Amino acid sequence: IQTTSDVFTFYMALLSFLFVSIRREAEGFKEQGNVYYVKKDYAEAFNFYTKAIDLCPKNASYYGNRAATLMMLSRYREALEDSQQAVRLDDTFMKGHMREGKCHLLLGNAMAASRCFQKVLELEPDNSQVQQELKNAESILEFERLAEISFEKRDFRMVVFCMDRALEPASACHRFKVLKAECLALLGRYPEAQSVASDILRMDSTNGDALYVRGLCLYYEDCIDKAVQFFIQALRMAPDHEKARLACRNAKALKAKKEEGNKAFKEGSFEEAYVLYSEALTIDPNNIKTNAKLYCNRATVGSKLNKLEQAIEDCTKAIKLDETYIKAYLRRAQCYMDTEQYEEAVRDYEKVYQTEKTKEHKNLLKNAQLELKKSKRKDYYKVLGVDKNATEDEIKKAYRKRALMHHPDRHSGASSEVQKEEEKKFKEVGEAFTVLSDPKKKSRYDSGHDLEDDDMNMDFDANNIFKAFFGGPGGFSFEGNSCKANLYLLLIHLLIPCSDCTVNH
Repeated sequence: IQTTSDVFTFYMALLSFLFVSIRREAEGFKEQGNVYYVKKDYAEAFNFYTKAIDLCPKNASYYGNRAATLMMLSRYREALEDSQQAVRLDDTFMKGHMREGKCHLLLGNAMAASRCFQKVLELEPDNSQVQQELKNAESILEFERLAEISFEKRDFRMVVFCMDRALEPASACHRFKVLKAECLALLGRYPEAQSVASDILRMDSTNGDALYVRGLCLYYEDCIDKAVQFFIQALRMAPDHEKARLACRNAKALKAKKEEGNKAFKEGSFEEAYVLYSEALTIDPNNIKTNAKLYCNRATVGSKLNKLEQAIEDCTKAIKLDETYIKAYLRRAQCYMDTEQYEEAVRDYEKVYQTEKTKEHKNLLKNAQLELKKSKRKDYYKVLGVDKNATEDEIKKAYRKRALMHHPDRHSGASSEVQKEEEKKFKEVGEAFTVLSDPKKKSRYDSGHDLEDDDMNMDFDANNIFKAFFGGPGGFSFEGNSCKANLYLLLIHLLIPCSDCTVNH
């Protein structure tokens, strides 16, 4: 080399040689990457495309190839970055714009995807594939719009439907998945919601939305302490997450109010417990499982306060929220028993026994069935107007009063309809006394047995019973003006209030 010009020429030749060598080596890496790509060994293909990029970082096609490989590895965000770099290096790189649009679409950004696909159409107006992708982007935007409206209307099933449709072309969109999971939780489909949220967290453990949904599921399953932990973690990842903040506050308030109610109940402060459970029920209407327990708790308090109809209503609300809530069925059945609504009690106990065939539930059902059977017979205690625990003397006094009240002779001057009705009642009074005054018959009657089926003598004559009870060889009659008749009339007026008496004064 003799001159400066010669030196310059030498270095230029050397640089050219090096550039060609590097380019040749990069192309070699690219070709090797292509081979592995065809073999579907995308991890190795990625490595070789990366080597090619390291050697020639200004080559758009290398980024395009690596983007395609990343898409096959489901690493769409990285693929998006490579696609964007490719079109920055070469704005006419059609495949680069196409891949960028596909990545945007898969990640749920339909607006950005549409812009990319429009660019492809400018470069290739007859590209049929991109026209289909544009339709996919439009459908995603429409499903997003419908989902937003449905969420505001609390039509969570429609939101889930819309998100399922949107996720078909946008399968990597965490935003759509989280919204679907949240609505599944609000619908009480907790395992499905948990599964969706867990899938997201496996890919991105810092996703605040997914952490919030996990907490929401636990909160709605009445695991409040664990739920609060997830809400706090979500707020660490996303301090401005308003839903997580509200849910955390509701969870803490609900737990505190429920515990206050439980404490008041254990201390026997039933009125206070009733108020506290009522206040807890206003905190979060969406918490189905906890609210079902609160309604059942309030029903328990209501039964203690003898508010039986309200207790039944609360149990019904609990069952409406959770149809598998055995405790609510049992509580309602007991309230039905206490209010003598035996058919309803039997239905509830049958439901319980079908679910849990325990000896205790079987006995409860048998007892309800017995009381139902007893309720359909004549209630002899009501006929005589006495309590079921009435003594022998009380039964005799009741019979004396009712027999005198309804004796046919006493109503001989009444209309034929009244005479028939009073005669019927007189016979019923005699029948009731026949059973309740006989210890054996009374015991069988009280235990629910049909006396006719037990071969017991149930033949009786109401007049004979009356005569036997009041004594005298000729019995007793209201007819005539004997001193004895007048005496009994006076006895009736003394025993029976005037409002109940049909004798003219």
